[in-house]
Amino acid sequence: MSRMLELVRSSALPSHQMMSAARGALPVPAEEMVEILVFLAEHNKIFSQQARLTLANWDEASSKAVASNPKSPKEVLDYWMSPKNIRPLLFPFLLENPSIPITKLAELGATLKGEWIDAMLASGRVRNSHALLSELASNRELDPVQTAKVQKLLTGKSVATQTLEAPPVTMVASQIPGSDDVSVLPSEAVALAHSEAADPEVETAVITFLTEHAAEIAAEGDKPFQPIGGIYEASTAEESVKAVAAAATAAPAQPAPHTVVPKKIANPQDEQRGSVLQKISRLDIKGRIQLAMKGNKEERAILVRDGTKIVALAVLDSPKITDGEVERFAGQKNVLEALLRAIPMKRRFAKNYAVVRNLVSNPRTPLDTSLGLMKNLLVADLKNLSGNKEVADTIRKLALRLFKQKVENPNRK
Repeated sequence: MSRMLELVRSSALPSHQMMSAARGALPVPAEEMVEILVFLAEHNKIFSQQARLTLANWDEASSKAVASNPKSPKEVLDYWMSPKNIRPLLFPFLLENPSIPITKLAELGATLKGEWIDAMLASGRVRNSHALLSELASNRELDPVQTAKVQKLLTGKSVATQTLEAPPVTMVASQIPGSDDVSVLPSEAVALAHSEAADPEVETAVITFLTEHAAEIAAEGDKPFQPIGGIYEASTAEESVKAVAAAATAAPAQPAPHTVVPKKIANPQDEQRGSVLQKISRLDIKGRIQLAMKGNKEERAILVRDGTKIVALAVLDSPKITDGEVERFAGQKNVLEALLRAIPMKRRFAKNYAVVRNLVSNPRTPLDTSLGLMKNLLVADLKNLSGNKEVADTIRKLALRLFKQKVENPNRK
């Protein structure tokens, strides 16, 4: 036992140092600090709540290292494996830690539900334990897809999930261009949501997001996919047809030579996008969130325009998203303001200059967000922004002021 931990256990530290300990601010290694926090959370009535809050927000990399280390203190591992303290980011690492007995995992497997079960089924250690899978099979909270997976792992035989599903459900998709068939079996939606190959990082991100936003997802109910601003722009052919129709209405009818209208050549990209839109229109909110985080670049480009805020925000949490995609999102006017506000709140994107520049130049970005980012712009971009008539007058004036300051004092950051 370390000297500092011993002092904490014996309450030998003054109150201000105990508070520092509860806030994780003692000058000790991260592993030792976590052990101290767990002790305070479990055994100290005064600082317990603060210690729990600190643990819940502890550094991700450090937490993962402790959770996956077989030599980590039993008290720490037990704390994080308690149902009331489980962190989605750490759960997959804890499942693989050999210091946590299979019996402990079996207890959880018999009681957990939803995305926690998905995480367990993605674990190699769980999949290779017949005893643990048997406990999972006894869990009445499993959905049909999870039940089928467990039975397949136990018996080695596939189990058809169609017979376990509810009757067809009709979803409203009148807002989706090219979507004619809106009747879909839940099993199809589930299959679409689970179609990607299991990727531990992606699965962890999905579980984390769904868990942290469970209340918001439930509040949205069965809200269908409704893209902001529409997906397709009017085609040139459609505009031509409207122009001809208008001319025919205004001018007197005259005989006209027979005109051969060339057959429109189908664009494979349009057909592919129509197929993706139909796929998305069949998914409920949870399905769209999973697709936003597991899907491909085209699917993210469509789902980022989802009128349901929680779905659009899920795109930003996808481990697959690239900086180039976020640069484009930052400049789009057909996305929710909440999405534009959320982009710079993620450190990775806030450090990308192109993202910051596009956000400030986007008239749809909330004013307070733009004002907070302007100090990071270079002189040339400040000059361009001061003359940008699309952004708010407040933005232009501040851009001009910052431009003059930086020109007069080049060394000022």
